[in-house]
Amino acid sequence: MRRFGNALAAFSTRWIPDAFVFAIGLSVLVYLLALGLTDHGPLRLVDDWYTGFWGLLEFGMQMALVLVTGYALASSPPARRGIRRLAALPRGPLSACALTAVGATLLGAVHWGLGLIAGALLAVEVARSCRERGIRAHFPLLAAAGYTGLMVWHSGLSGSAPLLVNTEGHFLEEQIGVLPLSETLFQPFNLVFLAVMLIGAPLLLMSMHPRPEDAEQIEDAPGDAEGPGAGPGGAVLTREQRRALTPAQSLMHSRVPVLVVVAAGLVYLVPELVRGGIVGLDLNLLNFTFLIAGLGLHGTLAGYASAAAEGAKSAASVIVQFPFYAGIMGIMEHSGLLEQIAAWFVSFSTPLTYPFWALISACLVNLAVPSGGGQWAVQGPIVISATESLGLDPGVGVMAVAMGDQLSNGIQPFWALPLLALTRLSAGRVLGYSGVVMVFAIAAAALCITFLS
Repeated sequence: MRRFGNALAAFSTRWIPDAFVFAIGLSVLVYLLALGLTDHGPLRLVDDWYTGFWGLLEFGMQMALVLVTGYALASSPPARRGIRRLAALPRGPLSACALTAVGATLLGAVHWGLGLIAGALLAVEVARSCRERGIRAHFPLLAAAGYTGLMVWHSGLSGSAPLLVNTEGHFLEEQIGVLPLSETLFQPFNLVFLAVMLIGAPLLLMSMHPRPEDAEQIEDAPGDAEGPGAGPGGAVLTREQRRALTPAQSLMHSRVPVLVVVAAGLVYLVPELVRGGIVGLDLNLLNFTFLIAGLGLHGTLAGYASAAAEGAKSAASVIVQFPFYAGIMGIMEHSGLLEQIAAWFVSFSTPLTYPFWALISACLVNLAVPSGGGQWAVQGPIVISATESLGLDPGVGVMAVAMGDQLSNGIQPFWALPLLALTRLSAGRVLGYSGVVMVFAIAAAALCITFLS
């Protein structure tokens, strides 16, 4: 496995392009497929592309804020100390991989946003701690370990499709009614899959760790030089420096404005969290939670602003590339290409094999429509109709799409963008390792949904 992992990592580093190039190449590929398989002409497909191009603006801004507020929270002095204590637990490179993978998998199963940001930050801190203690841990492999949460998230408590069909008034309610989580997320086949990933993914990553002399250690990462909050904007000031501040400047270093905002935020946040729990966290509430917690832990506006500015440096790729994926989604949806792909898999399926083929089709669709909720909105009606005609439980169809949607994240740079930004690694240096985990995850999910559903 070590030789295989090293060979695949070398191949992906050489041949997998930058995430931005990947997005452009995928746009061209989907355009050509739609041109050959649908009745939309060249100019109409360009219209489809532009129609969808701005469809992820709100989502893109939310993701940029997840990255900025998540980084600012994790870089606050109390959170940083906690993460560093956790990152200091490994005594060797293999236990470093295991800790990072287990942490990211658990966080991803609880909430995808936590798995995305906290998993990446944990990988960075573990790599930094290992470097400081003379442990030669392979940083690209640690980054892949920090990405495992995105390969289990749709099987977890924040899964878009299972939560949507459990909500009254969802768009398929007339066909399937309201499906409780016991028929989707808490099905035995899904729980077994999560258990297999929690145990198997760390072991697989550990087996691919190169020899110590070949390990590539972390070079730099956000906040490496002076630490988040350092510098004129966020540094802890001495008494003499405080006396030299103007009244306007002193407000940025005072705790009073932060206390006002945090108090107001808690008035809204606490009842919402009590009412909906972590399952009820949507992106807006997640960002608001990160923001209020980050402000409270930093204690001053100056400290928080400095940390947020450091985190914002990592958001450029999200802001620029998300519109291109929205354009891909526009072509897939408006041209009818997605429906053709899903219907083709139905055409040769049986009641035994359909869950597997629905899962595989969701894997492929996710490469072009990397949005769990967006993919279910388009693919869901086709899958539910197929499950009805084949006499299958609708919950199995829901989970086939959900599980397939998450698995191909292992080679999809879209969801890796925040991790790549925080680790400052290219897509090719990470996706070779995460691609191996993806193959393992697809095999595990296929066996579970075929024989345990």
